[in-house]
Amino acid sequence: MVIFGASGDLTKRKLIPALLNLAAAKLLPEQFAIIGLANIDQTTDTFRRYLTDEINRYASCPVTPEMWNWILKRVYYIRGDFQDPKAFEQLKTQIAEVEKTHNVAGNRFYYLAVAPRFFGEVVRQLGAAGLASETNGHWARVVIEKPFGRDLDSARALNIQIKQILEERQIYRIDHYLGKETVQNIIIFRFGNGIFEPIWNRRYIDHVQITAGETVGVEKRGGYYETAGALRDMVPNHLFQLVSLTAMEPPISFQADAVRDEQAKALHAVQIPSPEEVLTMAVRGQYGDGQVGDEHVAAYRGEPGVAPDSTTETFAGLKLRIDNWRWADVPFYLRTGKRIASRATEIAIQFKRAPFQLFRDTPVEDLETNRLVLSIQPEEGVSLRFGAKIPGPIMHMGAVEMKFNYVDYFGRTPSTGYERLIYDCMTGDATLFQRADMVEAGWSVITPILDVWKALPPRSFPNYRSGSWGPKEADDLLARDGRSWRRIE
Repeated sequence: MVIFGASGDLTKRKLIPALLNLAAAKLLPEQFAIIGLANIDQTTDTFRRYLTDEINRYASCPVTPEMWNWILKRVYYIRGDFQDPKAFEQLKTQIAEVEKTHNVAGNRFYYLAVAPRFFGEVVRQLGAAGLASETNGHWARVVIEKPFGRDLDSARALNIQIKQILEERQIYRIDHYLGKETVQNIIIFRFGNGIFEPIWNRRYIDHVQITAGETVGVEKRGGYYETAGALRDMVPNHLFQLVSLTAMEPPISFQADAVRDEQAKALHAVQIPSPEEVLTMAVRGQYGDGQVGDEHVAAYRGEPGVAPDSTTETFAGLKLRIDNWRWADVPFYLRTGKRIASRATEIAIQFKRAPFQLFRDTPVEDLETNRLVLSIQPEEGVSLRFGAKIPGPIMHMGAVEMKFNYVDYFGRTPSTGYERLIYDCMTGDATLFQRADMVEAGWSVITPILDVWKALPPRSFPNYRSGSWGPKEADDLLARDGRSWRRIE
């Protein structure tokens, strides 16, 4: 495993702890090694000491000396510039030495934990140095972090650039949301249970809500966030992956391309909005100051690295239509935001209301609709709401919930969210990684919204208080359809 950008936060916070968990689970081979490459003045020895100092802060399981030493003696470091051919020649030499020392068979994968502007350049340099070729039955794969492009044109250009060097089967566009158990479980839940798939369509489902909320602000990422915003940062990757898994048709098998074929079809079926439609199906917001828990927090415009008159959105809400037989007339509502009331990511399936006629001569004034919620974070699980009679001589109905938590049934497994994705890359299973057509399909929906928002700067920012559930316009988006957002505690 070669990590470009090895001195960054991702390596110490997620990648090394994930490798430690894989090693503890006996899922790493003895013939395994890690080479870090970054433009920070370190040596292999100082890099190993740096990781040792940090591992206890970020590990999700107890770090035993034996296990840590197993990892540490396999770690190497090269100082180099991502744009310098000499660095890649040095990497080539180091790979040859490491393969000899650890008896590695010749398989390798490159993890691009670098700024997006370097994605294409790193792949080009790998190709020029002969490090991306696959010979003698050995494989070479490249893992690319998000964001993959800034809009449809840049995503297409990046796909063209890297495909000049790599085959699609070598490219692993990673989305760490898909490392979460509940996300992976959507496929099993839908297609492995005979009671759900028959009702997973427009005849029984009224609408779908997908929420990805965070109580934190932009923290120290103000500079990056000013160039991205909530829509670019979250929707074409994280949220659209959840949309595709929720909406796709049954695949013919669980082979990677069979699953991704159906995900791509679902994304291609999302209606691309016209500029006029953007005004009614997309809302944006920016947080002001407010109260989050016991802490009073500053407005977005007061964060480090943020312009005092910034028009960057920290909240985005969308209403999507999927133009196919299964989902005709079933809206998908998406919302994502910083500094909102609760840290929660979930998919809520709202079923249609049962006919009321049966209850016309009873005190039942309203029928609660059935709702299925797939919780992704902070707790992973599934809950189902249904109506039940309240005990007593009079007909009253109450809503009750059946709830399943992964931790309660299967125990807590040490996880960073990256273990499954790294393991799948090593084993060649691309099911949980985005394909080029999926990336471009997502951007084709988002780019018209970005264009309208760029042409019409917001006048009301900041328009929601920190610690709230976002701007009033997000509530209006559903209220126009006679619906409301699910209240998440």
